[in-house]
Amino acid sequence: MTFLMQMTVKPSTARFVASGLLGLCTSLALTSAALSHEGVAGHSHDHKHPANDSFFTTRGKAQVLPLAKEEDVFHFVVYGDRTGGVPEGLKVLEQAVADTNLLSPDLVMTVGDLIQGYNEKPEWMRQMAEYKEIMNQLKMRWFPVAGNHDVYWRGKGPAPAGQHDSNYEQHFGPLWYTFRHKNAGFIVLYSDEGDPVSNKKAFNDGKLQQMSEQQLKFLGEALERHKSLDHVFVFLHHPRWTGGGYTGTNWDTVHGMMKKAGNVSAVFAGHIHHMRFDGHKDGIAYYTLATTGGHLSAEIPGAGYLHHLNIVTVRPDDISVAALPVGAVMDPKEFTPEFLAEIQAARKVRPQITASDLLLQTDGSAAGQVTVKLHNSSPREMQVTASIDTASRDWLSSLDHDHLTLATGATETFIVKLRRVADPQATWTIPRITLDRVFVGETARIQLPSVSTPVELDLAAVPADYFSNQTDHCLEVKGEQSAARIASDAIGLPDGPFTLEAWLNPSRSEGMQAAVTKTQQSDYAIFCDEGVPQFDLNLDGKYYTAEAKEKLPVGKWTHVAGVFDGKQVRLFIDGKPISAVDAKGKRKKNKHPLYVGADPDNSGQPTRPFIGKIDEVRLTAGALYSEAFEPAERLVPSEKTHLLLHFDRTLGPYVLDHSPRGSKANLGTKSTLTAR
Repeated sequence: MTFLMQMTVKPSTARFVASGLLGLCTSLALTSAALSHEGVAGHSHDHKHPANDSFFTTRGKAQVLPLAKEEDVFHFVVYGDRTGGVPEGLKVLEQAVADTNLLSPDLVMTVGDLIQGYNEKPEWMRQMAEYKEIMNQLKMRWFPVAGNHDVYWRGKGPAPAGQHDSNYEQHFGPLWYTFRHKNAGFIVLYSDEGDPVSNKKAFNDGKLQQMSEQQLKFLGEALERHKSLDHVFVFLHHPRWTGGGYTGTNWDTVHGMMKKAGNVSAVFAGHIHHMRFDGHKDGIAYYTLATTGGHLSAEIPGAGYLHHLNIVTVRPDDISVAALPVGAVMDPKEFTPEFLAEIQAARKVRPQITASDLLLQTDGSAAGQVTVKLHNSSPREMQVTASIDTASRDWLSSLDHDHLTLATGATETFIVKLRRVADPQATWTIPRITLDRVFVGETARIQLPSVSTPVELDLAAVPADYFSNQTDHCLEVKGEQSAARIASDAIGLPDGPFTLEAWLNPSRSEGMQAAVTKTQQSDYAIFCDEGVPQFDLNLDGKYYTAEAKEKLPVGKWTHVAGVFDGKQVRLFIDGKPISAVDAKGKRKKNKHPLYVGADPDNSGQPTRPFIGKIDEVRLTAGALYSEAFEPAERLVPSEKTHLLLHFDRTLGPYVLDHSPRGSKANLGTKSTLTAR
């Protein structure tokens, strides 16, 4: 959980801190204005001020303080995405509602992704009612914006026309609309119209992210209605101005219309789940919110990865925007693309093992040393502390919380001696070099999440009966730390056709879950998107995806196979061909590990875990399947097999590979093998 979730343990304290800080900021602003008005130097207690009936004190000859400027002002709040995360995200939303009621703005806006969605109508209706029950606890009016989670339909058979558009409009309101409040106009746009002919919706295809002529006409009429107002605010889900998957949209047309209107002050969006401020363009400020209960790819509040809400203060001649987590106020304008790039570079600072002579015996004993390199590729100074992970308590080490300061571009190398005593009764672990990191920014020190790198060990021998006469077990995944990791260079998959397969038994369907993956703008993976399996392959820098139309059944074993035959990317479910996409090119590779039960992030760490059980993972050079087949319960290796994991037994912290390569999978610190 993030800081916001931690604060919900004592909500009264959290609300007091939040409102107290907001009041403190206001008081400081007024004090600053007063000091600026009078001038700090030479301010005399005997200075005479004009009489003012609004000011009163019983203190004798006390000075008359300058009062705040009286002007029309109002506040509104904006919520970020709610979905894509764990069910506890609803608790975050409840806390946001409680905090908002204490702040008492005029109204609340959203930026879409209100419900988990990606389902059929019965489940959609339940989630809609659940969301509205919480939001209706607000003491002020709130206004919805449609996001992809709210309107994308997933289920058996063809999707209804418009997918969930009609359900949304019936239970939330129009897909686009406008209204006036005091001296400001509010315009809500819809960024998932899709293709009405094919009934397809997607947010990563510019052709499907166009504003229709009908919606553009509405926008023109809305801007005309509000032409006499001081401010106009625009809300939509996808931040189309950021480029990327939105390249090729007609956002320039939308921006041109807003520019011509002359009174559009700010645009707010969400979807990317971290804060971003793209500055002012033609006088229009572009803000992207993080989350208010949605999935966070990282928990770094100081870098904009947090649950928050935005508070907008509106005056006749200007506006101000502040980001408010529970207990703190942040300026979202600090999260420029340049600053985010600095943080991303700092997050890549991690221990690299450049040499090792450790050899693990079958009795668990080992001794040797490793060479560790740290390189600061970020543009700021980093303060780091290197240590042995506390989970590696069965290892003796010469490393003891060594503190280092890394200047930008600096590299430090040191040697760590490691030893493990033979003890057949003790739990074996993989020694990990851990790094605590502090990013020394221009205005703040930001504590980044700790990272650790496992020390790869070579095995002295493999037990003769390791792969025979074993009880059928599987890997049970409950989070990132229970995934299994295979080093990239241990796989050695050549270019050309290949087959990736596994038996999957999910415990839940929500979110994007990684079953067997090696992706990071490259390579291949089997994902489950809201429970729907898909096979992804990156060829020449472009992803090709073969996806199913139905979710995997929860609590039931299903065989999933992804095949690339050189011409198509294909998906097989329980041996049946489900989807095929034309694809050609050379596989774009990376050096990240392959994870069973998770997906490597930019630093190679596990993320987006598959919650459930996984068994019989096999990677084979060549296209094994071209038509329907009967999948085997237990897979066997061939000369073309590059990885085969049965997950029947461990050897210390490893599961051994049954392929001719004879590699191994490193189990996570919380990995468990359970009977299938």
